[in-house]
Amino acid sequence: MRAESLKKLASQLAGDLFDDNTYRTLYATDASAYREVPTAVVIPKTLDDLKTLIAFAQEHKTSLIPRTAGTSLAGQVVGSGIVVDVSRHFTKILEVNPEERWVRVQPGVVRDELNQFLKPYGLYFGPETSTANRAMIGGMVGNNSCGSNSVVYRATREHTIAVKALLSDGSEVEFGPTSGWDFTKQVSEASRRNGSATLADKILLKTNAILSNPANQEEIRRNFPKKTIERRNTGYALDTLLDMAPFTSEGEPFNMAKFIAGSEGTLCFLTEIKLNIVPLPPKESGLVCVHCHSIDEALRATLVALKYKPYAVELIDDIILERADTNPEQRKNSFFVQKTPTDHFPIILVVDLSRDTRAEIEALTAAMVAEMQEAGMGYHYPLLFGEDSKKIWTLRKAGLGLLGNLPGDEKAVAVIEDTAVDVVDLPDFIRDFNEILQKNNMHAVHYAHAGSGELHLRPILNLKTAEGHRQYRLIAEEIATLVKKYDGSLSGEHGDGRLRGEFIPQMVGAHNYELMRQIKHTWDPNGIFNPGKIVETPPMDTFLRYEAGQQTPTFQTYFRYKDQTVLQHAEQCNGSGDCRKTEASGGTMCPSYMATRNEKDTTRARANILREMLTRSPKENRFDHQEIKEVYDLCLSCKACKSECPSNVDVAKLKAEFLQHYYDANGVPIRSWLIANFARLSSIASFVPWAWNGILGTPALRRIANRVVGFHPERSMPSMGSTTLKRWAGSRKQKSNSATSRTLLLFCDEFTNFNDVEVGQKAIQLFERLGYDVVIPEHGESGRAALSKGMLTYAKTLAERNVKLLKDVVTAETPLVGLEPSAILTFRDEYPDLVDESLVADARRIADHALTFEEFISREMEAGRIRTDQFTTDTRLVKLHSHCQQKAVSSQVPGKKALSLPKNYNVQLIPSGCCGMAGSFGYEAEHYDVSMKVGELVLFPTVRQQPDDVLIAAPGTSCRHQIKDGTHRAAKHPAEILFEALA
Repeated sequence: MRAESLKKLASQLAGDLFDDNTYRTLYATDASAYREVPTAVVIPKTLDDLKTLIAFAQEHKTSLIPRTAGTSLAGQVVGSGIVVDVSRHFTKILEVNPEERWVRVQPGVVRDELNQFLKPYGLYFGPETSTANRAMIGGMVGNNSCGSNSVVYRATREHTIAVKALLSDGSEVEFGPTSGWDFTKQVSEASRRNGSATLADKILLKTNAILSNPANQEEIRRNFPKKTIERRNTGYALDTLLDMAPFTSEGEPFNMAKFIAGSEGTLCFLTEIKLNIVPLPPKESGLVCVHCHSIDEALRATLVALKYKPYAVELIDDIILERADTNPEQRKNSFFVQKTPTDHFPIILVVDLSRDTRAEIEALTAAMVAEMQEAGMGYHYPLLFGEDSKKIWTLRKAGLGLLGNLPGDEKAVAVIEDTAVDVVDLPDFIRDFNEILQKNNMHAVHYAHAGSGELHLRPILNLKTAEGHRQYRLIAEEIATLVKKYDGSLSGEHGDGRLRGEFIPQMVGAHNYELMRQIKHTWDPNGIFNPGKIVETPPMDTFLRYEAGQQTPTFQTYFRYKDQTVLQHAEQCNGSGDCRKTEASGGTMCPSYMATRNEKDTTRARANILREMLTRSPKENRFDHQEIKEVYDLCLSCKACKSECPSNVDVAKLKAEFLQHYYDANGVPIRSWLIANFARLSSIASFVPWAWNGILGTPALRRIANRVVGFHPERSMPSMGSTTLKRWAGSRKQKSNSATSRTLLLFCDEFTNFNDVEVGQKAIQLFERLGYDVVIPEHGESGRAALSKGMLTYAKTLAERNVKLLKDVVTAETPLVGLEPSAILTFRDEYPDLVDESLVADARRIADHALTFEEFISREMEAGRIRTDQFTTDTRLVKLHSHCQQKAVSSQVPGKKALSLPKNYNVQLIPSGCCGMAGSFGYEAEHYDVSMKVGELVLFPTVRQQPDDVLIAAPGTSCRHQIKDGTHRAAKHPAEILFEALA
């Protein structure tokens, strides 16, 4: 398509159009194995934008690909046309009617956020997905999504009451329930219009002609999946329409909206959706985690569990549990797992027996467990409630992402993961399924919806090889035949898309497939809506993300990536889009996306752009690309992805790696050099602190100085202490507390040494009052500033110096304790992967004994060496905002525990993600606005709501500075709070 045409189109839109290489690359993939670069990406703002796009597509013979969160697993939102991303602006909840129990929404409303909105009404949108904290209603309707609770709520189709949409001629239509008599009347009226018939008339007439034909009725009823299978997503839902009046006399009212559910954006463009809503689930969540020895045992136990009317029966296999054990976040959620007597991870069947009281749940559990034990099913049956049950669901929903962190090029591939059969047939089906795998020397991961007759089954394949491509097609063909044998549905909830469309003729017969082709042609004669999905799809092994025979290049990197290359680390991102959750879902990842709602600012986008450039770049230095720099620009290096991403993609590490290679080719910008050398420059300024404070403490002078450096003029600057912490400590006459006192080594980081001197002074005095000898050993700066700017050669020098200086003094008995989380945690996080190979063992030993202030206090409390009676009995409320890197590399728990030492201090965690400052990020002129938007998500409003007597705690120096600038409240380091609370 000519650039002039797209330029003209852009001028006609209220929203944004992007046809640059960066955006087109980022939208070339979803969460599937497919990749195709689109012509352009449009972020529409209005209904008129959508009409303009439809007219443009008709005129220029291109296509429109509707997209919301982009978590499709069958390639539904991949194509060569124009991707239309409605996730940013079409996000309104338009109307709710609690009495009639319905809600009307735009397609970009997030499922979990809809339920947060409905909760005060005591109502709930039932269908869910494992991606429910970012999956949007438009995508759920498009795929006819369901999830763990489909044994109760079934799929989205059953809850879709009506839709408003644009047809392929740009006309607006509304589809909803119509009685059989009204339907017949509408058909009669449409047929009388003849030559003046609208597109909506033609659709109505074609539908009636197909469904009223007895031969068609017989073919549909004979060849579509069994009706006992709740999850039926094979092709267009002609069987659903046929079961409605007037075609089935006792059927429910005819409703085209239910036919559109599952059509994957191939028939029309949804603009509004009216949904059925139901009462909230029972008050008590009770999950029985049945530990089984084998898949077969778990599936037979499923049939027992279903007798007790559960809300869900989910399976988690041993491979997922093994991967969870390597993931910092999911390891916490696996607390309930007990290995088999032979020390293997079990197969776990999670049975949700939620009811209104725990007594009911306990009685049901006892009966169910007794029946299972009598049948020899299971060996351990923990029953978990409340917050513990939430952790299990988090673990289960992380399954897809966890499969992405398998090391190397072999991955658990979404190719046959969506098969659904009658739950009674499931044990036999899975037995036959695994026999096919064994025959082809493959093995698979098993997880998900056992209670609904659907397990997500993912074979381990290497799609970079010709053999992997051969296996990809072979297994798809063989399992399609197996599914047909059981009259199952090849797609249960993830849709057909590009992956399964090729097999629909086999699934429903050539006759029914031809009916589907006629349906598509009637609705969309020129094929502008998401072509190549469901019908007339390309072969399922074309347009794959990886080419057969694709090589994984070897890169000389500054960091080590354990048993991977840097490219393989980026490839761990499978597109599941966990990084698209918003602040309403909690957590930290990804702060810039939370602020901008721009796909370009997701963790997924950063992994995608790096993978693309490292794989396909013609340059010798494949990191030397402006596209990578652009996409990484708003990465705050918060490290949240390191723990919250189920695939453990550490984008902060990748960003630092990229920047050093980019500097190698293009030089280091002066501002980056100044920031990386913060400690050196502060050392000089510390001899004339009055000059530093005089200039930067005067607003007019500060604005000038900020502009010169490239900082935002409105950003205040940290003051310089009248002395440094090291000088102050060196000038004191410190006495040993006693012969039995314990020694701790204080890491005097550069921020505490020069700027937060008072924090350091109070920490040292606190430790001494608590009976510790505090020693500041010889060491250099942490290198945190250099790491944040990607100056890894300099950071490596600093790291190696510190390891050499500290390797013989840091031990379990004399730990290294730091006040600034970002500085002390470099010893645990970056140092072992950065220092020379000869120093790795030493770096790891230091890492084992490098503790944050909060970790040290918490540890000493557990050992009984620090006691509550050493602190005040006053009553105070403390609101704690933890540093991002504490959340990612350490934990928030020690901070809450330490601040609870005064027995009447009520410590509450602020449910904030990143504060938005992120080292130098919030100072930089071009990042200031995003920095403040991040702060406004949760942190600033929460702090502003607190009365003056509430203590605001923040261990991070950047966090305290951001809170001061954003709320004009003074936050304190936990060391200050505890020092002031000493008895």
